[in-house]
Amino acid sequence: MSSRYGTLQSKDRHTMNSMKSTNSTSEKNIENTGMSTYFADLHIHIGRTEQGAPVKISGSRNLTFANIAKEAAERKGIQLVGIIDCHSPGVQADIADSLEQGQMRELEDGGIAYQGTTLLLGSELEIREPGMGPAHLLVFFPYFETMRSFTEWLQPRMKNVQLSSQRVYVPARELQAEVYARGGLVIPAHIFTPHRSIYGSCAPRMADVLDPGLISAVELGLSADSEMAGLISELDQYTILTNSDAHSLGKIGREYNELILQAPTYREFEQALGGRNGRRVAGNYGLNPRLGKYHRTYCGNCSYIIDEAEASVERCPYCGSSKLVRGVLDRILSLADRPEPSVPACRPPYHYQVPLEFIPGLGPAKLNQLLAAFGTEMNILHKVSRSQLSEVVGEELADKISAARAGTLHLQAGGGGIYGKVAKE
Repeated sequence: MSSRYGTLQSKDRHTMNSMKSTNSTSEKNIENTGMSTYFADLHIHIGRTEQGAPVKISGSRNLTFANIAKEAAERKGIQLVGIIDCHSPGVQADIADSLEQGQMRELEDGGIAYQGTTLLLGSELEIREPGMGPAHLLVFFPYFETMRSFTEWLQPRMKNVQLSSQRVYVPARELQAEVYARGGLVIPAHIFTPHRSIYGSCAPRMADVLDPGLISAVELGLSADSEMAGLISELDQYTILTNSDAHSLGKIGREYNELILQAPTYREFEQALGGRNGRRVAGNYGLNPRLGKYHRTYCGNCSYIIDEAEASVERCPYCGSSKLVRGVLDRILSLADRPEPSVPACRPPYHYQVPLEFIPGLGPAKLNQLLAAFGTEMNILHKVSRSQLSEVVGEELADKISAARAGTLHLQAGGGGIYGKVAKE
């Protein structure tokens, strides 16, 4: 299996053709149905409230509820956004202000509208069962008052309800039942990362921790793709999501999803996760796993990243140290209950896509030129031709952007908390 995954990047050459054919098929399939394609990033943190109070300590100070809405709508071109620190009372005060001032409005079918973008109200919570490591779950609710009520429930069961990603001191299955009783959704977060995830740090099987019937989808995380998930059979029944886990405005949309919906609302999103009434997740757009910062095992002693060409080991092949941070690929291979991946036919295509920020030479000034010409990053990634790009930023950068969209850039693997990167030619 290691040799199979040692050539992951070879599949990327077909990504652009796959994207074109998939988009064309999606357009044909939704004609005369009243539905449209929407882009969704459903894991974005709040760094600070408008008053400067911390929420996600590691998040940027300008990562506020209002700024996320503006960035997603005006710069990124993302129509459905999951903000997963909305349980925080300080964030709720900001939401209330936006609604009262008329800058945003709550939708009848759930979510809060800002221009053409809908904000879904979510929370990232930490669970820890006896004898197991911690794991993070995303939960979403349709309405602001429901989230406020959930905060009241959390308050006596959490040490600091103002902050993001805090431990909830109840059994995981009790938490799941509480969320669904309130009309919410549970989505295990970044399920393979070495720190605070179901498979990476908690248990060898999701069913050891959670009620399998009270899970609406799973989030892969930046260091895995759907084929890697196909090595674990219990994931077959779940819709897969690819989200940014953004800790800054610029990271919004580095991974995202293509959804087929009638409108960007909570109820439509809920149906898409279940594949009901024509609503569905039509595509996952994510980093090649080699770019993820936990893709391969990393030596904490000498900083060596053990890449695909080498077998999974217990000691660093360079210095001999056993101080290893087990990478996502190596963890999945150790948990696999299949000799080869099996991807369910209902699972949408996974498109490797290098974010614009990873492209060498595409700095803020050049990106701003592209945005001035074409409006949003989604337009640049999905709609603008190479010739149009070259007219704005020149032939060399146009070639790199085209290669990034097609997945033909050469990549160096990440590991141990260090992102992979596009290799220099």
